[in-house]
Amino acid sequence: MTTAAHIVWFRQDLRLSDNPALAAAGDAPVLPVFVLDDAAAGRWATGGAARWWLHHSLDALGRALAERGAPLILLRGDTTTLLPELAARSGAAAVQAGQLPEPWARRQADAVAAALARDGRALHLHRSTTLRDPKELRAGSGNPYSVFAPFARKLLAGGDPAPPIPAPARLHGAPSPISSLPLAALDLLPRPPVPDWAAEFGTVWTPGEAGAQERLHRFVGTGLGHYAQRRNDPAIEGSSGLSPHLRWGEVSPRQVWHAAVAAMGGDRTRAEPFLREVIWREFSGYLLWHRPEMPEHALRPSFERFPFAPDATLLAAWQRGRTGYPIVDAGLHQLWRVGWMHNRVRLIAASLLVKHLLQPWQDGAAWFWDTLVDADLGNNSASWQWIAGAGTDAAPYFRVFNPATQARKFDPEGTYVRRWVPELRKLPTAFIHAPWEAPEPALRAAGVRLGDTYPRPIVDHATGRARALAALRTLRLPPAEAEAP
Repeated sequence: MTTAAHIVWFRQDLRLSDNPALAAAGDAPVLPVFVLDDAAAGRWATGGAARWWLHHSLDALGRALAERGAPLILLRGDTTTLLPELAARSGAAAVQAGQLPEPWARRQADAVAAALARDGRALHLHRSTTLRDPKELRAGSGNPYSVFAPFARKLLAGGDPAPPIPAPARLHGAPSPISSLPLAALDLLPRPPVPDWAAEFGTVWTPGEAGAQERLHRFVGTGLGHYAQRRNDPAIEGSSGLSPHLRWGEVSPRQVWHAAVAAMGGDRTRAEPFLREVIWREFSGYLLWHRPEMPEHALRPSFERFPFAPDATLLAAWQRGRTGYPIVDAGLHQLWRVGWMHNRVRLIAASLLVKHLLQPWQDGAAWFWDTLVDADLGNNSASWQWIAGAGTDAAPYFRVFNPATQARKFDPEGTYVRRWVPELRKLPTAFIHAPWEAPEPALRAAGVRLGDTYPRPIVDHATGRARALAALRTLRLPPAEAEAP
């Protein structure tokens, strides 16, 4: 008797190894499928930079699946119609897929499950993008965690995750009754008359499972042992660079976890400075699962009333990296050029936007959503709420970073700024992070004309800080939360 096929619905798990949905199909014939459904995602449809990544990741996944005997089917449109139709026409027994925390993705999965059930079929969801099921971890009160530290302790106390599942050597591909679209039909890349803003992305990134594994092995082999010392230096490759690979599931968090622990000789405590970053990603997705309003609304209700002063001109200057603060402008230039920004610089740039400039954190999050190759709804939202003081476990709003001070601390020689703000390259190190402090002869010698070749600060730090604290006081928070002692 012929075994009925299983549809493997790839979502944000674009890999063959450690893919529980693929493994669940067992020895049955498989129909691998990816559906681009922007309408279901709505305003959270994949942003421009992440679409570039998705194009190349799907290309890599398609080639890997074809080599194993099961070509990838690419579809575009309403998933709740296309998947049940594919199941009915192919006679598939079930659909296997990964579970996602995004509110729209959960609604989509529920609708697909209901449509399949009407035809006597089932959707089986598997934990493929997280270490733990977000429904499992609870505080002692029985409520979901809202603070990172106890969440991290609970997760660590649970021991290492299960070992990753090896990739199948071969797959039994089932014939598809529906023709796959060509990858170009998904329209994921910039095309004329739009300039190719992604031209430099490929010089930095290699999307796909093979690229993810190469970067993981390089990091645990040469970078992990120095991670705690180097992670905050934006001028070097001190971070793992795994975030975009994790965002599209080209590598799983438990693959990352086990590789890090193994590289430290099985001593998890030596790997914990890095593993805690993996857990922060986990916590962000966990918050999104339990607080689906997080991408749009402050998790602390009082911060819904924060008196932001939206200003399109200020926002545009920040987006273009024309704030007059070199470390911030360097970060925004790096973001535009290669689709990524160093995490320490993300914090400094975000702080300037929501505090000095009093712009809504949602506007900064929207810009990152469109320009980051690693744009992840949970991580992006939780991180912006953290810097804006609006999250359940956020940095106090009254901690207003001085961009120049932060830059001198984390980019002491100005190496990062000189790379991404070349018009300041010839400034002496003493003035590279605060060119407005440089004497006129030093500016002339460096070819810098403030207000012309490089902008003056968009706001004075002391003025911006005072205005931010005044805005905070309007919320009438308890003194401990309202202003620095």
